[in-house]
Parts: sequence; structure tokens; C-alpha cells
Amino acid sequence: MRKKLDQIYENKSQIDLAKWALQLSKYVFSLIDYNYENDSAIVDGFAINEKWQLGEVRMHDVRQAGFKVHQLARESKDPVIQTAIRVAGQAIGTGHMREHAMVASDYAIKVVNLKYPNDMDVVEKLREWQIRTIE
Repeated sequence: MRKKLDQIYENKSQIDLAKWALQLSKYVFSLIDYNYENDSAIVDGFAINEKWQLGEVRMHDVRQAGFKVHQLARESKDPVIQTAIRVAGQAIGTGHMREHAMVASDYAIKVVNLKYPNDMDVVEKLREWQIRTIE
């Protein structure tokens, strides 16, 4: 399924990938019942990426927002939450480089692997969600 996702990804614009990656990040937070809206770095990072999509902020702003979210991840002691925050950081970073969208998708898989060890059904459902929503 990762190969199929890669093929679809190749034909998407950076803005489409940024929108998708933000959606993915919010979805991952919902899977682990994490209220990201309590973390201003994440909320601000999402907003900066959305402004980048509209041409209202510089790439530098996107990078700085992503760095703040990755710092938040480093401070987390819970590996599931830490990895979910990394999904957000990579999603935000998609405004800098489109490749961050695929890194976000792989971190999302890592989140469910940490939350539900050895449950391939959960992994498959997440990849199916990723493919369905990126198309």
C-alpha cells in the first residue's frame, strides 16, 4: 500500500500534499484521543502552513513553525504522543519540502504501531485512509 501511496503522491502539488498532511495529522491525533488544540505550537504551526498555502507567509516561517513542533515532540515522555507530534511537525514542514508529507505518513504508521502493537488491521486501515484521502 505504501507503493500505491507513493505513486499518488508523485502526481500531487505541494499545496495538495500540505493540505493532506495537515488532515492526516489531525486524524492521527483523533486516533489517540490527543487534544492538539491545547498546544499553541501545533495550532500556530497548522495556521502558518495554511497561510503558506495561500502565499501569505514565507517558507522560513513554515520551517520555524515546524522546528517549534519538533521541540515539543522532544519534550514529550510518551512515545505515542511524541510520534504523533512528529506527524504534525512533518505535516507543517510540507510547506518547506513536499517530501515531508510522506515522512508524516510513515510517522503516522509508527503511531498506530506503538499504540496497537502487532495489529496489522489497524496499520492497513490507516494506509487505506491515507490513500483514500490523498486521491
